[in-house]
Amino acid sequence: MKASVKWVEDMLMVGESGSGHAVVLDGPPEQGGRNLGIRPMELLLIGMGACSEVDVIHILQRGRQQVTGCKVELSAERAESEPKVFTRIHAHFCLSGADLDERKVARAVSLSAEKYCSAAIMLGATATITHDFEIV
Repeated sequence: MKASVKWVEDMLMVGESGSGHAVVLDGPPEQGGRNLGIRPMELLLIGMGACSEVDVIHILQRGRQQVTGCKVELSAERAESEPKVFTRIHAHFCLSGADLDERKVARAVSLSAEKYCSAAIMLGATATITHDFEIV
């Protein structure tokens, strides 16, 4: 896997993935940015959420669950001093579908967090990661 990040000006950067997709990153005005893009740590948190969400959906579909919607809401806390790593992350999954089995959803969320989500497992080295879910 490869990626690049190019500095544009001030705190503005453009990241490009090896697959050719780009994202604009920037900082807040108090750090010299213009708030024109996502913050790097926000992107890291979103990446963890997407990684875990892909796992959950895939596990449920393999278990013949008819998932029609899934959203993961993430909240995180960071250390007060440098490096300001994530210290706590909570992922709340909101799933919808036809007759979703609560036990299968719980299993999918746990398997993602404990076995399959590379991002969550890496971030778990510094953060306490918790998760829950609801079927809506």
